[in-house]
Amino acid sequence: MTKKKKKETLEDIIPDAALRERMVEHLYSKKALLSEGSVFSELLQSMVNKMLEGEVDDFLDEQRASGEQNKRNGYTSKQVISAAGPLSIRTPRDRNADFEPELIGKGQRDLSSGVDEQIIALYAQGNSVEDVRRLLAKLYGLDISAGKISAITDQVLPQIQAWRTRRLRSLYAIVYLDAVHFKVRHEGQYASRAFYTVYGIDAEGQRDLLGLYINQSEGANRWGLVLEDIRDRGVEDVLVFCTDDLAGFSQAISEVYPLAIIQKCIVHKVRSSTRFVDDKDSKAVRKDLRTVYTASTREAARTAMDAFTVTWGSKYGQLVEGWERDWDELMAFMDYPKELRRMIYTTNPVEALHRIIRKLIKGKAAWVSDTALIKQIYLSLMHNEKSWKRNALGWKAIQRDLTEKYGERFSRHLVEK
Repeated sequence: MTKKKKKETLEDIIPDAALRERMVEHLYSKKALLSEGSVFSELLQSMVNKMLEGEVDDFLDEQRASGEQNKRNGYTSKQVISAAGPLSIRTPRDRNADFEPELIGKGQRDLSSGVDEQIIALYAQGNSVEDVRRLLAKLYGLDISAGKISAITDQVLPQIQAWRTRRLRSLYAIVYLDAVHFKVRHEGQYASRAFYTVYGIDAEGQRDLLGLYINQSEGANRWGLVLEDIRDRGVEDVLVFCTDDLAGFSQAISEVYPLAIIQKCIVHKVRSSTRFVDDKDSKAVRKDLRTVYTASTREAARTAMDAFTVTWGSKYGQLVEGWERDWDELMAFMDYPKELRRMIYTTNPVEALHRIIRKLIKGKAAWVSDTALIKQIYLSLMHNEKSWKRNALGWKAIQRDLTEKYGERFSRHLVEK
């Protein structure tokens, strides 16, 4: 007859009556289990220290069995962080200094708590280092220095470098180029930084960020260096570049990708060219410009522009001159089917990406360095990857149109399925 196993009681599990009473009290208080001052951190601390005692006993027993002369030699105290809060750990030592604890190594400061991952996740959500410190103290009772948090987030720097230098697809059907500006502390003062974004759609319709670059200001020459970088990383050809109205942009693009079509953003052009239009004329001017860029063909757009010139040319001659000067690059989208026109007449897709960045890091006024800015934007984008790294809608139809228009220049880059 098998003897029935005695059911363990709370007293068997936690012999210390005072600790047991405080645990029950904490549970009934409805307070967070892993908050600052939680009794559960004390329990975990006790368990860890007892397990370390067991490890050293087993180690010394094995040494004695093999004829080694060794024994205990006091303790080394240290504090480690855990999901239950900071723990005071006493690691046993042996006289020969051969004992290597498995639960918490000699140089280890983290009890496999996932705290590093939690810090990176909080930072990726746009929290500053001080925000992360405050949240960790509130949620877990952890007191981690700003330097330690920065060191933990620095762990992603090799990953960022690998991502920024990765090989790219040989062809991108559309590449959007735009910059967003941030403040960074430089030599004791806050200065503006231009964050260059290269956002592409490959032959299969997959959207992706081709690179993130930072510089003191935005300029055509610097964009030329960015384009040389993506070329060196494998981008042999781009069908269409969508850009804003930055001076010298088109020349910089043509020097690196001479076969590419350049489409200047209609939305940027309307906004910049109507900036000095009288308030009383603004609505009517915008309405008449709309007849130009919503025309069904280039010829119809030309007629609409001529009509606009008759109506407004004498009063807003510089506006008309600006549109005429950039006419070919403003109307480039007219040479494509409607499905593709909607994707290339404006840089709105990359501006939508910038809105994601601004939303994620809206609480930050400035960054302590260029590296800190790169690090947080990268983590924020990777944290929110599903919102921008996705297939373009209706791409099968666009593939057919591009194959018809460009032939083997486009079709040879399609993946066989």
